Amino acid sequence: MKTKPKSMPSLRSDAAAEQFVATADLSEYDLSGFKPMRFEIEPKASALNMRLPASLLSAVKAKAKAKGIPYTRYVRMLLESDVAR
Repeated sequence: MKTKPKSMPSLRSDAAAEQFVATADLSEYDLSGFKPMRFEIEPKASALNMRLPASLLSAVKAKAKAKGIPYTRYVRMLLESDVAR
C-alpha cells in the first residue's frame, strides 16, 4: 500500500538544503509543486538592440509574464531554442 508523500520542509539556507538533499530519500516527498529551473551561467558580453511593432512587443511581454520570467530572458530563450534546432 502506498503512503502519502511527505511535504517538503522549509530550508532556510544553502547549507540546510545541501544537508537535506545529501541525507533524505527524495522519492518519499511530494515534488509535484516544483518547477524546472534554468540557470544562466554563460556571461552576457554582447547586446542586441532592435525595433519591433508595439503589438509584437506587447505579445512577447504577455507570454513572458505568463511564464513568470522577464521578457528579455524570454526573447533570449526563444533565440537559443531556435539556434539549437
